[in-house]
Amino acid sequence: MIQKKMKTIFIAFFLSIFSGLAQDLKISGIVLDKLTNTPLPFVNISILGEGIGTFTDELGYFEINNLNPGIYNLQASFIGYKKRILYEIELTNSRKVYKKILLEEGSNYLEEVGVSAREFSPDETPISFKAIGVSEIKRSPGGNRDISKVMQSFPGVATSISFRNDIIIRGGSPNENVFYLDGIEVPNINHFSTQGSSGGPVGLINVDLIENVDFISASFPSNRGNTLSSVFEFIQKRPNREKFNTSLTLGSSDLALLIDGPISKNSGFILSARRSYLQFLFKALQLPFLPEYNDIQFKYLNKLSDKSELTIIGLGAIDDFSLNKQANDGVEDMATIERNQYILDYIPIQKQWNYTLGANYKYFSDKGFHTVILSRNHLNNNAVKNDLETNEIELDYLSEEIENKFRYEYNYGNKKSEINLGFGIENALYTNDTYKPVILPFMGVNGDSIFIYEYNSDLNFEKFNLFSQFTTNFLNERLITSIGLRTDFNNYSKINLNPLSQFSPRISVAYFLNSNFKYSINTGVYYQLPPYTVLGYRDDTGVLINKENDVTYIQSKHIVTGFEYVTNSNTKITLEGFYKHYSNYPFLIPDSVSLANLGADFGVIGDQEVVSNSSGRAYGIEFFAQRKLTDGIYGLLSYTLSWSQFKDKNLNYIPSSWDQRHIINICAAKKFKRNWEVGFKWRYTSANPYTPYDEISSMNSLYWDLVGQGLLDYENLNSERNKPFHHLDIRIDKKYYFKNWSLNLYLDLENLYNKVAYLSPYITVKRNESGTPEQDPNNPDRYVPKYIDNTQGQFLPSIGLIVEF
Repeated sequence: MIQKKMKTIFIAFFLSIFSGLAQDLKISGIVLDKLTNTPLPFVNISILGEGIGTFTDELGYFEINNLNPGIYNLQASFIGYKKRILYEIELTNSRKVYKKILLEEGSNYLEEVGVSAREFSPDETPISFKAIGVSEIKRSPGGNRDISKVMQSFPGVATSISFRNDIIIRGGSPNENVFYLDGIEVPNINHFSTQGSSGGPVGLINVDLIENVDFISASFPSNRGNTLSSVFEFIQKRPNREKFNTSLTLGSSDLALLIDGPISKNSGFILSARRSYLQFLFKALQLPFLPEYNDIQFKYLNKLSDKSELTIIGLGAIDDFSLNKQANDGVEDMATIERNQYILDYIPIQKQWNYTLGANYKYFSDKGFHTVILSRNHLNNNAVKNDLETNEIELDYLSEEIENKFRYEYNYGNKKSEINLGFGIENALYTNDTYKPVILPFMGVNGDSIFIYEYNSDLNFEKFNLFSQFTTNFLNERLITSIGLRTDFNNYSKINLNPLSQFSPRISVAYFLNSNFKYSINTGVYYQLPPYTVLGYRDDTGVLINKENDVTYIQSKHIVTGFEYVTNSNTKITLEGFYKHYSNYPFLIPDSVSLANLGADFGVIGDQEVVSNSSGRAYGIEFFAQRKLTDGIYGLLSYTLSWSQFKDKNLNYIPSSWDQRHIINICAAKKFKRNWEVGFKWRYTSANPYTPYDEISSMNSLYWDLVGQGLLDYENLNSERNKPFHHLDIRIDKKYYFKNWSLNLYLDLENLYNKVAYLSPYITVKRNESGTPEQDPNNPDRYVPKYIDNTQGQFLPSIGLIVEF
């Protein structure tokens, strides 16, 4: 009897927990004119594949009720406006969904039935445009909810096999990309960033704040400058209008807390904070380095009136990279001991912090809107290295980069055309305090003296830009043309002050053969200022030697063409060809190598004397097929065939460091009943080049005792290649929806079949039993070399949970 009662109570309790599965959930929002912010009444709002929908009221508001937790595709259509689809809207009991949908004027005669190619790219960027939803980022196997890692599945995107987050687009170096968060430029999106580049091992942006990401690898809008390879637009979620929500995420490397809610009737905020526990894991595994990172991200949104709104964003990080001097305690494997000791001998202790703060104000008029953006970003980078035995200083580096920016834009348009006009002003401050004993190659490695490389630099100058974009259509919107003009100039030097020298035109043309099939072509000239490490370098006399060398903007000329086909099952298929030509790239005089070959390692790049005379090229073809989540199935297939080449010091084209000839990505996911989801990702990259060591110079005892690592042989730049690499990742998700909260458990199996990548080997010195380097019996001024395998990749299972309430 007692057992029966207990069973009844348990069943009742169990059912009460899961009663939220059939809750009266809703998707609500407002539909507005994109240019004027005017509410649009009687817009048809429907959920694709569900057979349900509604219309907006006189004020543009809508609600769709009686929904269950899940993921939905929402469509908005209205006569005289272009149809828009919002993909993969996640609805849970713990989080309300409110969408602000902006519709653009235009004929929709081509879109009477099914899905159109227009939903997948804007008119001003008709080619090389990818829109990435937040659900795609979260579900990506092996991605660890890291946006940079997810990007590697898209065509034209290569990466270093060392498992960093370097984003290499169409053969360009990692420093050729720009990032915007709600329209505000963010210099870097990775922790432990490489100064002078944009890569790092861990992503900085918390995906839980992101609504979607726009990835542009050609036909850059003219209001997005200082880029040669790509533009990333991160759009953050709007704060919850009705109540406070909290989510707690325990991932494979960090713990994250997110708070989201209203402040007043017309304002709200989203705040995220994350702290890593990688340092504890790495110490337990007896790895030689201990990375620790912390970050914070927030958004404040205030609807000041029906015609104006203010957005304030913030993104910051504190990173600490220390050494684990006890890594070899108790270790018996000699290969592991040698590898750990090599890393301990050359990696510096690094402390780095950075932040970006910005405000985006919009005011809407009858025919367009004004945008005013103010922002400030600050990087502080400190690296110190002492000899482990003598404690002598081998590196003491402290640098800061500070930018204060102002940008104004005006957008005006009608059903046929749209114009964007604007200008920008920036103040840049760069400081550098460097102490580093070195033996430079041109001073003679075989010499008997040490050169103390020491200088202080303080650089302050202004940058300016002007831009305009005109987009129009012909033949009842079958033919779309967009023309952009831009110029960038600065008062760093006289050669950079002439705006005509950086005149940057671009033009795109798209022709719709029908509503699903489009041909596009784009060509343009783009400019990027070299990194501050180059501009602020001073020689031993205190002279800005690169300013004296007339260092100038890097130029890249693009031509891209391709076809796009969209099926009625939300599948996009593209085939594109591209060609990029580079000129004026900084060429590092001491190392005799183009800066274009650097940037995929820790530390600092570009801190040398350079001349702006390096040139290169990248070209290839890309195939891409992606099915948005429809009927519970998601899929992605991409293939890239490309070449990336830069001229060496003898003016011969040779492969650049980013010359990965073949890249294949296959991703798929399936949603099952009871809120299960299983996905996989397989990636193949062909052998990428590397530069071997100069063994003779590296083994010079004076050099090795000072530096503790090999000297690359730039006479044979990128003459060797690593082996091809491939790996498989699997992810399994299970979601539970309770009455007022939800739980997501996931299992991520990275590199499932434990594929090992063999990279360029390390060179070190052979040591005797006491740990003393062995001298070459034929030359007492040299040590005996020894090579250590440099392997990356291992099977890495991880479990995570996400709680929302």
